[in-house]
Amino acid sequence: MYTRQYYVYLMSNPGDTALYVGVTNNLPRRVYEHQHKLVPGFTARYNIVKLVYYEAAPDVYAAIGREKQLKAGSRKKKIDLVNSANPGWKDLSGELS
Repeated sequence: MYTRQYYVYLMSNPGDTALYVGVTNNLPRRVYEHQHKLVPGFTARYNIVKLVYYEAAPDVYAAIGREKQLKAGSRKKKIDLVNSANPGWKDLSGELS
């Protein structure tokens, strides 16, 4: 049986002053959409172009649950999460295939 992979991700702007939490089943495509401003809204308005954190989830329900958990958490908790996995806040989109 085919199982689809889901991801929860955090993106930032070049100055790392704005954070965005999202969920997707196609991380490379979704990051591309943010970077090229294909979807109007927060990410286009605040120039959210850097993928700074992502994690895989076993199913869509787990991914949405984790996204809600992250969105409900404080900004500091999001920053601590990124710092724990990506202390330099480098753009991870180059790692995606």
